[in-house]
Amino acid sequence: KTALIVSAAVLVLLTAVYFLVSFYFKDHFYLHTEINGLKVGGMTAVEAEEKISKDVGDYLLTIYDRDGGKYHIIGRDIGAAYVPDGAIGKALESQNMFAWIPSLFQENKIDVDTPMTYDAKKLENAVASLECFAEENITEPVNADVVFHEERYEIQPEVRGNRLILEKMIPAIAAAVTEGEGELTLTDEVYENPEIVSDSKIITDTMKTIETYANARISYEIADYEENIESEEIIKMIQVHDDFSVTLDEKMIADRVQALASKYNTYGDVREFKTSSGDIVQIGGGDYGWVIDKEKEAEQLKADIMSGKNVKRKPEYSQTAKVEGFEDIGDTYLELDYTKQHMWYYENGQLVLESDIVTGNIARNNGSPDGVFKIVYKQSPAVLTGETYQSDVSYFMPFAYNVGVHDASWRRNFGGQYYKTEGSHGCINAPGNIAEKLYSEIEVGTPVIAYYREKIELTEENCRISNAFSYVDPKKKEEEGVQ
Repeated sequence: KTALIVSAAVLVLLTAVYFLVSFYFKDHFYLHTEINGLKVGGMTAVEAEEKISKDVGDYLLTIYDRDGGKYHIIGRDIGAAYVPDGAIGKALESQNMFAWIPSLFQENKIDVDTPMTYDAKKLENAVASLECFAEENITEPVNADVVFHEERYEIQPEVRGNRLILEKMIPAIAAAVTEGEGELTLTDEVYENPEIVSDSKIITDTMKTIETYANARISYEIADYEENIESEEIIKMIQVHDDFSVTLDEKMIADRVQALASKYNTYGDVREFKTSSGDIVQIGGGDYGWVIDKEKEAEQLKADIMSGKNVKRKPEYSQTAKVEGFEDIGDTYLELDYTKQHMWYYENGQLVLESDIVTGNIARNNGSPDGVFKIVYKQSPAVLTGETYQSDVSYFMPFAYNVGVHDASWRRNFGGQYYKTEGSHGCINAPGNIAEKLYSEIEVGTPVIAYYREKIELTEENCRISNAFSYVDPKKKEEEGVQ
């Protein structure tokens, strides 16, 4: 009986103790409780708030930048003061007062916001003093760019840099301090960032334009030659400007066209010509041959490159010859040997006619223009007019300014040496039947190769205008004579 009474008394006592302790933990935190790292076991909410308030000078805000750097703001440096907002009381209210026994064997860690006030000026100075604002630690942001590197254009990535904007960073830190937060990770919004990055539309559009231009290929259709402008050459013509506009280098285009003209223009070129007599003479001058129109060709070349397509075409010519290719005279031509006073006309390599002729009077400085020309037009009949003469002819075939082949009914003799003293005013006189046949056979545009076998100086105006091979400027000749 005694044992039962004692046991009941002990049970009642223990129950009373349990409830008394439980009621204690209704207003006090468990013994092993920490709030934001501070030990508040056995404290009331008010006492805990007072301890936190005393500890606020040791408040630490850890700031992480986007590159992993870590910086600190300390409460005492910014005049921080804790402002209770009831969060501690709510934490205590959420505590189960009847679960105090298990709490004796485990830690009870609570994290709550501890809102604070601060000295704005001190906060601003503290932030400005962080190492991340020291100039030696700052890398400036750099825009992405399009650069020429190792024979090609490529994107140079942007540099994000790490320059922080103080005016934007202070509000972010102030908000964290006000909320009593322990950590703050900086976002891109508080940095000076590049305006243009690798995937910006202006960069991708620029690269697309460059790719379009570089994909072009221009193949010139020129007989006997292979002439192409490939990507490797085009890429060097491309210019990318500061505003990312893409153009083609005008000078490089002009130089490329000039190279084409220098290579393929045959106008006035000195040529080796195999005569009907079987020997080789060198003859240049005249107005026959291919001439690339440099202005039009430059514009067309630019357009072709900008199209980004494979283009096959002929160059833009201002003048064309009768035959394409290296031998642009071909096998249909009129040959005039002024020294031998003879002419030959060939069609498709076959001799159609030949005849003695009389050419310009050498003694009176009326020598006929030499060079490589072409029949400009044909006229029948025609009236030939000069300063001191007027002649009616039946067939006229000019090839060098106002000089041409025509019949000369007033002449009885052709060939020989008549031209030296009794020659024409510059035209090529031929027998009537020869002139008639030649007129009926020869076509406008047919090449005319006229040459002297001996050195001669031609000073007549028609020789200057027609770009005669042997033309000598009389003024320069006179000046040289004086010197």
